[in-house]
Amino acid sequence: MQITASTVSLTVDDVAASRSFFTTHLGYEERMAADGFSSLSRPDAAADIVLLRRGTEILPSEQRDQRAGGLILAFTLDRGIDREEDRLRAEGVEITMPLREEPWGERLFQVTDPNGVVVQFVEWASPAA
Repeated sequence: MQITASTVSLTVDDVAASRSFFTTHLGYEERMAADGFSSLSRPDAAADIVLLRRGTEILPSEQRDQRAGGLILAFTLDRGIDREEDRLRAEGVEITMPLREEPWGERLFQVTDPNGVVVQFVEWASPAA
């Protein structure tokens, strides 16, 4: 098996709101769209994102009413996590978990999109001694 790309599919109530959040604040571009559907991509290594409106009939019946709950969409940055948190805050994005550093060397913060999708940014620092 050779995987050529990664995509996460998120079922949300308001596709337009999530699309706007990801394109305005996180550098995604919409590649395809239809009623209740949007496919987003970035030119770097970030996973592509497919947004599906909750209840859409293209989903199997047991999945139609689910939401993207309990999921954390995490992006690892090579550097500049402080600047990214500052930039997002300046753009009016609510930082739902401020930047912190864990004892194992992970620096991270979180934002949440209008549909409740938690997006976490991670940068690895040297682990504590």
